Amino acid sequence: MTIIEAIFLGIIQGLTEFIPISSTGHLTLAGKFLNLISDENPQRWTAFIAIIQLGTLLSVFIYFWKDLINISLAFVKDNLKERKPFNNQTLNSRLGWLIIVGTVPIVIIGLGFKDLIEGNLTKNLYVISASLIILAVILFIAEKVASFKKDLDKITVLDSIVVGIAQALALIPGSSRSGTTITASLFLGMKRDVAARFSFLLSVPAIFTSGILQLYEGLKILSPDMFINVIIATIVSAISGYWAIDFLIKFLKSNSTFIFIVYRIVLGGIIIILLTNHIIKP
Repeated sequence: MTIIEAIFLGIIQGLTEFIPISSTGHLTLAGKFLNLISDENPQRWTAFIAIIQLGTLLSVFIYFWKDLINISLAFVKDNLKERKPFNNQTLNSRLGWLIIVGTVPIVIIGLGFKDLIEGNLTKNLYVISASLIILAVILFIAEKVASFKKDLDKITVLDSIVVGIAQALALIPGSSRSGTTITASLFLGMKRDVAARFSFLLSVPAIFTSGILQLYEGLKILSPDMFINVIIATIVSAISGYWAIDFLIKFLKSNSTFIFIVYRIVLGGIIIILLTNHIIKP
């Protein structure tokens, strides 16, 4: 991998992590074209993707730093200092609980299917193309049936569990973490920009845990010269990720997700055509 390729991959990671079009799908497609994914060692590619996600985690921290500090302080105050019942806690403290509860499904599923996630199946472009198209159809249905009435203060524990399960489904390549969580949130009646905001806040523990674990594993399986490229890609993903967060939240305040639905279907179709004509390998 060259420095230019690392910058390119960092841009892709940052933009597609938060826009609901699948970062894993785009990175895997790029990796296949650039011949960077080894069939013998697919774990290296998984480690690379997970580590540069720490850049997008940094962009979430920077964009939502006030929210995250307020959530943390309120959570400590209402649960450790005063120990208020959940319904009597402040919105920020309740959000802390909702993020914790919503993270449980991806922890359980992620640990349970760790070997499968790191294997060749999750790099398969047939799986990615199918996921792109299927989730686009489900997102389209969500747009048609959603009420778009629910704000952050109306999100329940059950809502958080449902969105958390949707986040765990994002372990299927091509589905998209933001895509699955925003789709689930729309089905639950959230406003589009609220769905995006909650999706990004919920992603913090999952991305942090995955990135740190893969960083530890990466120290053992990535070659020393690869770390410079990893650092560069991570920094670039933080910059492009910040822009993507800001863009999507502002965009969804007055627009639907229709453009992303069309994009996912078109990209999925293009991948199938490329595979059918043997232009790229699965």
